[in-house]
Amino acid sequence: MDDEAFKNFLGDFGDALNEVADSLAKLRDKIARLVGAVEEKPYDIDKIKWEPAEGSSGAYEKSEDVDNQHFKALLKDVQAQGGKMTVGNYFVWSFKNGTVLGRKPRKR
Repeated sequence: MDDEAFKNFLGDFGDALNEVADSLAKLRDKIARLVGAVEEKPYDIDKIKWEPAEGSSGAYEKSEDVDNQHFKALLKDVQAQGGKMTVGNYFVWSFKNGTVLGRKPRKR
């Protein structure tokens, strides 16, 4: 397998893992609703200021809205989940510096 084919394989594998993670998050949410254990989040992701950005995996949005209570609560939640999680229809992660969040729509 040449380098380009291997890179394509890794990209496809990563996409498949993201789809599995998204499906598991949806299943977890459905189960929580069924048993009445839906937890209200202390943040609204749409009340955070997001800016367009470009990375090695394509376009995404980033936020450094550190004075926003929704940003602070989301950052805390993301860090508690190991630095990445699904929020609604978005994959959200924290950068290594610990004060910047990124988000990208989940692929359907």
